[in-house]
Amino acid sequence: MKNEYLVCGQIMRSHGITGAMIINQYCDSYEVFCELSRIYLKSGDSFIEYKVEKCAPYKTSVLLTIDGIETPEEVTKLRGSYLYAKREDILKDENDFFIVDLIDLPVVDANTSVTYGTLKEVINQGAQDIYVVKRDGKGDAYIPCVNEFVKEIKLDEAIYITPIEGMLD
Repeated sequence: MKNEYLVCGQIMRSHGITGAMIINQYCDSYEVFCELSRIYLKSGDSFIEYKVEKCAPYKTSVLLTIDGIETPEEVTKLRGSYLYAKREDILKDENDFFIVDLIDLPVVDANTSVTYGTLKEVINQGAQDIYVVKRDGKGDAYIPCVNEFVKEIKLDEAIYITPIEGMLD
C-alpha cells in the first residue's frame, strides 16, 4: 500500500520575526515544493494540515510561511520536524516516480531476467540519480539512472536494467 503522505522537507530554523522558516526541501525542485498549497506536520499517528502562505527559494533552501505559525519561538519548537505533502498534491510528470515507491523493488536484467538484487536507495548528487542495489553476499552496486542502463520501471514488478560489462563486479 502506498503512503498517502510523503516527506517533502524538514524545518531547519526560523527566519525573521514573523514565523517564517528555513526548510531543507526534498522535492525534485524548489518549484515543486513551492507549488504546494498545503503541508502537514505529523503528530502521533495523525497529520495536521497547514495552509501555505508564502514559499520561495532561499539560498540552497526554501523560505516558508504557513498559517498558524507566527513567531520564531513557535518555529524553534518545530525545528527538526519533517513536513509532509499528500501524494496527490505533488505535481509530477506521467513517467516520474516517487523514490519511496521504488525502494525494495527487484533490479532485473532486461535481457536475461537475472535478478541482481533490490533497490536500497537513490542518491542524487548532480546530473542524474544513482540507484544503489543491495545484493546478497556482495557489496552494493551503483547504477546511474540513465536510459542507457535503466530500461523500464514497473512499480508493481521490477526495475529493468541493461548493465555494461564490469558494472556489477
